[in-house]
Amino acid sequence: MKRSLLLAALLLGSTLSSAQAAPGPITIVLPEEADLLEPCMATRSNIGRVIMQNVSETLTELDVRGDKGLMPRLATSWEETEPGTWRFHLREGVTFSDGTSFDAKDVKHSIERVMSDKNACESRRYFGGMTITPTVVDDNTIDVTVDPAQPILPLLLSLLTIVPEETPMEFVREPVGTGPYKLTEWTPGQRIVLTERDDYWGDKPDVTEATYLFRADPSVRAAMVQTGEADISPSISQIEATNPATDFSYLDSETVYLRIDHNIEPLNDVRIRKALNLAIDRDAFLGTLVPEGAILATAIVPPPTLGWNPDVKVFPYDPAEARKLLEEAKADGVKVDTPITIIARSANFPNVTEIMEAIQAQLQEVGFNIELKFVEVAEHEVYYSKPFKEGRGPQLVAAMHDNSKGDPSFSMFFKYDSKGTQSGFSDAKVDDLIARASAATGDERAKLWSELIAYLHDDVVADVLLFHMVGFSRVSERLDYTPTMATNSMLQLSEIKIK
Repeated sequence: MKRSLLLAALLLGSTLSSAQAAPGPITIVLPEEADLLEPCMATRSNIGRVIMQNVSETLTELDVRGDKGLMPRLATSWEETEPGTWRFHLREGVTFSDGTSFDAKDVKHSIERVMSDKNACESRRYFGGMTITPTVVDDNTIDVTVDPAQPILPLLLSLLTIVPEETPMEFVREPVGTGPYKLTEWTPGQRIVLTERDDYWGDKPDVTEATYLFRADPSVRAAMVQTGEADISPSISQIEATNPATDFSYLDSETVYLRIDHNIEPLNDVRIRKALNLAIDRDAFLGTLVPEGAILATAIVPPPTLGWNPDVKVFPYDPAEARKLLEEAKADGVKVDTPITIIARSANFPNVTEIMEAIQAQLQEVGFNIELKFVEVAEHEVYYSKPFKEGRGPQLVAAMHDNSKGDPSFSMFFKYDSKGTQSGFSDAKVDDLIARASAATGDERAKLWSELIAYLHDDVVADVLLFHMVGFSRVSERLDYTPTMATNSMLQLSEIKIK
């Protein structure tokens, strides 16, 4: 009888232990290597997937999995004390990975560092056209004043990472943050390792250590998860996504487009920009090189972003009209035969090479002289963001833009304002609409964004907008984790459970 009881107890214990999570390490394989791990560059996907909310945290966080909206992170609460000024109450008992304590002075320095002209922080672009003044009230309270007033400032701060006040204005190689993990190894070209912190202020995660590997080929990434060499590949191609037990698809928040540099002839002629749009057969890509569930784009932001305009229609595929516009422009002396270069980012998304080659062929078919150049992520930024190179020829920069926040403020200023870091043109009406929409609330805000979306697409013909993409991920069956649109720009290890 004792033996039977002992056996039953052992079996029960085995059952319980197998049902409980088993903390341990995981391996993640990404398409692009990180060229730096600077916290204020964590809004760039190849950096954010490693350090955003893992090493470097923000004051606020948007719930993209549920319906909680904007949630506390390093700030526990906030309120607008007067128009343009927000007061943030900070979490107590938080330390950085270097052992120093977190307080309001760190927040003040982090804001001033992002806004400084002594660096090239990418997150600064989300605060374009604003003057931001942080004022320490006490160790656990800070006021942030913005001119002009920004009703969504707490949401904007979900993209501003917090660093210790001792952090220099210049970029750092090894990030120090308040997150649940710290950087313990970075061998460029090979791997990055994050290790769990024992002194993290929040809940203890299942993942004790994460190793990041980099493979450009999506089939290689998928195979690594299948064979157990890796646990997660947040980006695989539709061709590889064949196993319902491990593969996930979802409409993500990425928009693929060609940014047009209006400053250089012949791209400064609206007829040329219209011809570029009319020459591309967008529908032909769906279900072939682009996943069938992708949506043809009419804005840089995906539906159902605030102000989404359903009346704006996708440019039709009309090669005859494209040729006619080129002929009209040529008759007026426009140098339509000038070589135009498409500059694309290697391994930016599945099938990027084949998609860009097909677009090159379609543009050449109507009479454009198109060259295609692929570059790595660091060089791509040189073409994508200001200051643009002097003496450059006409360029179309192929890119993906991520906006999962639900408001165009995270896109419009730096993409289209005259002073925007990635804007390829200057238009007074665009600048006015962006300024008014950013300061507005409610229905008026949505109305102004909707008007801007239509004006950019129909009148300015700002870009060659292509697709709102569908993402595919592969996750090992030993993990309890479902990718979402958020995994385009960050992959929180604390959300991953081990079975």
